[in-house]
Amino acid sequence: MARAGLTAERLTRAAADLADEIGFENVTVSALARGFGVKPAALYAHIKDAQDLRVRVAELALTELADRAAAALAGRAGKDALVAFANVYRDYAKEHPGRYTAAQIELDPQTAATVAAGRHAEMTRAILRGYDLPDPDQTDAVRLLGSTFHGYVSLETTGRFGRHPRDVDASWSRTLDALDVLLRHWPPAAPGPHPGESR
Repeated sequence: MARAGLTAERLTRAAADLADEIGFENVTVSALARGFGVKPAALYAHIKDAQDLRVRVAELALTELADRAAAALAGRAGKDALVAFANVYRDYAKEHPGRYTAAQIELDPQTAATVAAGRHAEMTRAILRGYDLPDPDQTDAVRLLGSTFHGYVSLETTGRFGRHPRDVDASWSRTLDALDVLLRHWPPAAPGPHPGESR
């Protein structure tokens, strides 16, 4: 029997908050139940299992991040759009570390197609269209941006940049400057087949 006041949405948001507090990897059905003062069995009327809870938190995080990015990108193009998008990504990771970690988990194709994951790719490609990048270069650039943003914020949030006196905000700004220059002067593909491509 479902406990009054508990809903899947309420549990998901509580789990997301808990993830920000103690780390996404530490969120369990038992830990969430303790926060509501109920037994874990009371939660299974609203969620299937721990994996279902993890996916729900990932979906929430992806939606929140996509909504922020869409708002930041409105009316922007070129470098302004690139910087706005990148800053949303970085700020969200710093404000919501548990949610950010959840947003990185691999979703099955069916789930990914129905959540905000696709919106992130669409917005990234919209930014790149301002740089006149066709495919497959556009796909390469999407992967480059995602790798750069994720790598930077992951190292920053784990304290890896604290070992050097150089200001991390200054390095971030220069990183975005460098990406803008690269995107405006994207190198031509070398002639001949690439790895994984047939002749």
